[in-house]
Amino acid sequence: MKDKIKVLCVFGTRPEVIKMAPVIYELNKYPERFEIKICITAQHREMLDQMLTLFKIHPDIDLNLMKKNQTLSMLTSKIILTMTKVLKRERPDIVLVQGDTTSAMATGLAAFYLGIPIGHIEAGLRTYDIYNPFPEEINRRILAVLSTYHFAPTIRAVKHLIQEGIDSKSVFLAGNTIVDAIYWILKQPISESIINIFSQIGLPEPTKCEKEPLPYKLIVVTVHRRESFGYPIEQICKALRIIVERNRDVLLVFPVHLNPNVRNTVRRFLSNHPQIKLLEPIQYDAFIHLLNCSYLILTDSGGIQEEASVLCKPVLVLRKVTERPEIVETGLAKLVGTDPEKIVQETENLLYNQELYKSMIKKVEIFGDGKAAKRIVSILMNKLINKYTRC
Repeated sequence: MKDKIKVLCVFGTRPEVIKMAPVIYELNKYPERFEIKICITAQHREMLDQMLTLFKIHPDIDLNLMKKNQTLSMLTSKIILTMTKVLKRERPDIVLVQGDTTSAMATGLAAFYLGIPIGHIEAGLRTYDIYNPFPEEINRRILAVLSTYHFAPTIRAVKHLIQEGIDSKSVFLAGNTIVDAIYWILKQPISESIINIFSQIGLPEPTKCEKEPLPYKLIVVTVHRRESFGYPIEQICKALRIIVERNRDVLLVFPVHLNPNVRNTVRRFLSNHPQIKLLEPIQYDAFIHLLNCSYLILTDSGGIQEEASVLCKPVLVLRKVTERPEIVETGLAKLVGTDPEKIVQETENLLYNQELYKSMIKKVEIFGDGKAAKRIVSILMNKLINKYTRC
């Protein structure tokens, strides 16, 4: 009889840490039942390390696979080969992966080849357009076929999986662990480093700007998706430039992704404007408080769509499609794509139409109640303890 279930948590990017951390915390509450090992691929080295420090997560295995300008095929092959060695050595009872990254998909494939069960956190998101988001849509679909347990964030995600032929007994409605993470962040004391970041931007500390109106309308922008590289990002930047030049009461804050395909374009179009603050990627707790102080968010990020809904902030989604259509259907976000005219029009509508603005800041628990990690661990306990600890 096994004394403990060995769980290997694998991730490689900033969003994965954020959404895996609540599950790791919850698993660690049961040291008599679970042996936890953490493996990072370091697909995003610098931004990943920020998250590990914030959530006080200490990896047992660091593969450090990030290289400049490596292709998806190079990264995928490296993860499969290195994770195969790790899995053969560690022999976990289950591998947990999160979301739709190349790290998650390639790890899932390596585990499948070795016959190791896979738990997929945030399963079932779909756009049904294999190139949007790229390569995430395909990564999700591959993981759906490979996974043993599917932890879906929404009812729609559950339906997607069942419609695709996944056994309903392996699909569980858990909620999204991003909600758990945000609630945890907002309960923490405001650190001196957060106050310093806000001061550098020219903002009062979060406890003030989250409660009192600012003398300007703060717009937070992020862009990082592969399908946005090149012409689409140029179009987005043109729109942002028009917005600040036509609206003198707007302050635009843009933490710029480290990818040179993003940074070079953003700097070329948006540097040296008094109403635009281009930042290095900032620590996640500071970023959540920045979103919480914002008037409006423009992003191509899937995770930020979720974060905005938790914080009741309107979002203009700089993409053609979203794998989180619930936020659009509830009226908390709009798909605006990358056409400058459309972006400017929809932004100014929210700047000046207060009735429209108020309709987009409703409190709706689209992605759960902050107890997703508890549900996931409870399910794992019920399934795995019975399976592996019997004589």
